[in-house]
Amino acid sequence: MKRLKKTFLTKSFLLFGAAAALLLASTVGSTRAALTYYSENYEMRIEVPSIGVSLVENGSVAGSRNYVGNEWKESGGELLQNMLPGENEKLVLGKKYDEVLKVRNSGTIDSYVRVILYKNWTKDGEKADTELSPDLIELNLTGNGWIVDEDASTAERTVLYYTGILKTGELSPAFADKLSIDKEVAKRVTTKETVNGNYKTIT
Repeated sequence: MKRLKKTFLTKSFLLFGAAAALLLASTVGSTRAALTYYSENYEMRIEVPSIGVSLVENGSVAGSRNYVGNEWKESGGELLQNMLPGENEKLVLGKKYDEVLKVRNSGTIDSYVRVILYKNWTKDGEKADTELSPDLIELNLTGNGWIVDEDASTAERTVLYYTGILKTGELSPAFADKLSIDKEVAKRVTTKETVNGNYKTIT
């Protein structure tokens, strides 16, 4: 009688153990399904990476081009705004001015960077029809991790590529550091004399 009772207890224990194992397997399966469901929802809510670059001139942002809300948004883009040290200082021909140009990755994804520089003469904000050569505008390129695409460059346009990957928020090494206007320009200038009484004005 005791032996039969012992056998019954053993069988009951084994059945209980089997039931516990099935319950555990069921719980793991439900948890996995729940994790999969929430993971899919999370992936649907993540922000799509966007590309963007900013041109930095002597420490200040001179222009930017960022892809926001499924469209490109551009601002600025004009250089030489922060080149002269003093507010009323006049440009001196032949003098080398600090013109440190860098690129900042203003997007949310690491990127390769290309810069296109245009050199031309303007009058009243418009490109001037002049015989002055763009080469009279002397911009010193540093190299410094940047290479010039000679095949894509012209007298007015210089195409540069940064050889590394620019990480989000990172500022590149300077691709230019000095700018000067050749003194030869003075020989190409038209002068006009105006006499007003005892005074003569040369423009």
